[in-house]
Order: sequence, then structure tokens, then C-alpha cells
Amino acid sequence: MTEAARPVDGVVIVDKEGGWTSHDVVARVRRLAGTRRVGHAGTLDPMATGVLVVGVNAATRLLGYLAGDDKEYDATIRLGVTTTTDDAEGDVVSTGDATHITDEAVRAAMAAWTGDIQQVPSAVSAIKVGGERAYAKVRRGETVELAARPVCVAEFALVARSGSDLDVRVRCSSGTYIRALARDVGADLGVGAHLTALRRTRVGSFGLDRARRLDELSEDFGVVPLADVVSLAFPRWDVDEATAARLAHGQRLPPEGLGAGPIGAFAPDGRAIGLVEERDDAVRPVLIFHTRDMS
Repeated sequence: MTEAARPVDGVVIVDKEGGWTSHDVVARVRRLAGTRRVGHAGTLDPMATGVLVVGVNAATRLLGYLAGDDKEYDATIRLGVTTTTDDAEGDVVSTGDATHITDEAVRAAMAAWTGDIQQVPSAVSAIKVGGERAYAKVRRGETVELAARPVCVAEFALVARSGSDLDVRVRCSSGTYIRALARDVGADLGVGAHLTALRRTRVGSFGLDRARRLDELSEDFGVVPLADVVSLAFPRWDVDEATAARLAHGQRLPPEGLGAGPIGAFAPDGRAIGLVEERDDAVRPVLIFHTRDMS
């Protein structure tokens, strides 16, 4: 298939392969879509595979909202080995015998890191310290200490076990580091641990059932249309033409009892106007996609 410009606004759900960075995926989608206006929501490490939400053209403006959605992962944790990066990409720091660790002990350790927790991110992370990414400092041999931050781990379940390898399922809030969960469970068990495999199975409303590999997209490129993305990811509010025009031009509206936002606003023809929030006794546009043909 020839890589040519396509006037698309929407989201591509990529099933990222191992070895690709999120930036690599964005660069590839830019060529396939024929536009520079491409970005992603929620970075995946090169080792990780699975769902990467990529926005094209106008949908890039949604990415900040989609990145905050909850996420699900399948992962493998290896007990008895710690590494410099808390995953299989790093150098081994220590090894120990984990054969005496029971399933009951594993589940108890995992339970301690379930719910609303304070998590110290892995030192090799993209968090900025003094204006620089933490991983860049670590790679220079510097010691980096990151502060704990609140995250929510709604589910942390042991799915299967093979010796020292634990297959787990995690459902969590944005900003949760699965590598850090592996590290902390291993520390609590007294034998250390690191992450050997990670596959993201869902970001918000978008799961693997909608995801396609880059080679598949090269053969048949397509996006989830912008209106479908907004309808899937946010509560829907259908308005009449006059209201659509007012919203499109950034005007506030009287309260409608819409509840917590953001909420997707749709014109009578089905187009997504943008996102609104109801606060301070008014409906306020917070993101507008198009103003043309709505006056």
C-alpha cells in the first residue's frame, strides 16, 4: 500500500510490538496517515506490548484526556532476581532462592499493594527531576530518589504460577508503574523481583479487540472516527443546531444537570463538537474541534 496523505481525524488503536518505542509508533503512523499531527496517550516501554492509543489530526487534542483513563495489564513477575531497572532490560543486582515462597504469601504481598496506595516510581522512568528525565540521570550513574505518589490499583490478581514466575493481571489508574509493583512485591517477600513481560490490554474504552499491529495498518490503514472516539470515551450530550453553534463559538450555556464532566457534545448531524463541563452554574466548552458550518 502506498503511504499517502489521508484527511483523517480519529484514533488508531495500535497493538505495539516489543522493541518499538512509543515514539517509533508515532513516527510510523505519521507516514501512514500523511500528517505530522500525530501523538499518543500513555507511553509504553520498548519491552512492553499491547494497546497504544494514537491520535491523528484533530483527535490529538483528546490525548490529554484519554491518557488519564484507567488501564489493564497482563504481566509476568519473576521472584528471586532484582535488576537496575526493575524489569528484564536492566542489569541483575541480586539473586536469591524463591522456591519457598507460597502462593498464599504471594497473594498477601499483592494485596498489600492493592487499592489506594502510595507508590515510589521506578528510578528508570520518564519523570522529570530538576528538569531532566530520571532515566537519563540513572544512565549517567547518578542516584535518583523519587517521591511516592498516590495511585489506585483496583485489581492485582495472581492468574498462574510457574516456579518463580508469576502471571498477574493488573487494573490500575494512570501513572501506576507495573515495574514498581513487581519490585515492591519482591521486596515484601524478602527475595526481590522484577518484571519480565508486560502487555497492556486496555486503555479506558479501548481494548485489544480494537487494536491492530503496524504491519496490518500498513496494509489497510484506518482510524476510529473522531465522533466514535468521543462517544466511546465520554458521556454523550446531543444538542440542537442553535446550541451546537453557541458551543462551537465557545459560549457558556445555562446549567443542564449533565453531571461530572468532561462530556462529549454532538451536533444534530452526529458530528462531535467538543467536550464540555458543567461547573459554576454553567455549561462550559473545554475543547472544541470544529467551528465551521455551525454558525
